[in-house]
Amino acid sequence: MSQNLILSLITFAFVTAMTPGPNNTMLLASGVNFGFGRSRGHILGVVIGFTIMILAVGLGIGRVFSLFPPLYTGLRMISIAYLLWLAWRIGTAGATDPIVGDEARPMTFTEAALFQWVNPKCWMVCLSVAANYVSPDNPWSDVAVLSAVFLFVSSISASSWALFGTSLRPFLRDPKAMRIFNGAMAIALVASLWPIVKEMI
Repeated sequence: MSQNLILSLITFAFVTAMTPGPNNTMLLASGVNFGFGRSRGHILGVVIGFTIMILAVGLGIGRVFSLFPPLYTGLRMISIAYLLWLAWRIGTAGATDPIVGDEARPMTFTEAALFQWVNPKCWMVCLSVAANYVSPDNPWSDVAVLSAVFLFVSSISASSWALFGTSLRPFLRDPKAMRIFNGAMAIALVASLWPIVKEMI
């Protein structure tokens, strides 16, 4: 991979990782509701899970969707349904209510890592970088570069969003303010689905 292509990849990675989406919305909400320390498993799950996904798609798993387009449509439907459920959980949460599960706790490492596979934004990013930055002549080295870049960039992004949420905690101590915040996060999560829904209509 040339130096110019690597610089292009880094720019693309920062733009896609830092802009709002399901992961960043939930990391922000987790930082507000649980603090940075308790959100570390969630952060690591996003970073490691997404890096593994980049690796898998870059090495060819994404071609399955080219061969069987209905699988991709089905995955997107499942993704939308799951994200709507998460939005409902966040929107109906109180100051210490859960985002995921029946106990007041943030996402675990495993939950966050598995979530990447039903995150529509992750699929769009992975399929795009695999198509534009992986050469048939050097697939292994290109995928290694992709994985390293996104591991670094997603670490910065995930940590930043969780820290931003943590910094808001002092301003959201009032239960009413927390409910309003969680409602706003639920709306943002639903709004992040619009590009996917629009493409399917």
